Amino acid sequence: MEVILLEHIDKLGKMGEKVNVKNGYARNYLLPSKKALRATEANLAVYEAQKAELEAHNKKLFEDANALAEALKGFSAVLIRQAAETGQLYGSVTIRDIAAAIKEAGHNVERRQIHLDRTIKDLGIYSVKLNLHPEVSQTILVNVARTDDEAKKQMKAYSAE
Repeated sequence: MEVILLEHIDKLGKMGEKVNVKNGYARNYLLPSKKALRATEANLAVYEAQKAELEAHNKKLFEDANALAEALKGFSAVLIRQAAETGQLYGSVTIRDIAAAIKEAGHNVERRQIHLDRTIKDLGIYSVKLNLHPEVSQTILVNVARTDDEAKKQMKAYSAE
């Protein structure tokens, strides 16, 4: 199905481009979330009429994401978890846990913006990528420890490297 993108979407295209996507992706995600319109003559005219408004909205989202990325520069979240003597956690640290720690620090980040390569199942310090906007990303540190003292020791050892 050919659609007109109403905003920049990673690995798909920029705002205003006509792209071919699978029917299910368009029907179930792009169209209901108002990220795209079907590529018809009528919708093309609607897009052209709203183009300036959409660009202004996208620019505001970009600026907000840049401001949040600047605020999160050098941010590290400390998560206290129970673990075995070997350092293996009794559970795991999930995206939900990281999002809660960031929100607790006063930053507004949604779970879908957090990109975790693999689940965290051991004590230590991990780099976690935040995709705040298709064009803006930031990396934060997540420190998983048993106690606050252990977290401080890990951070001291990490910064010494």
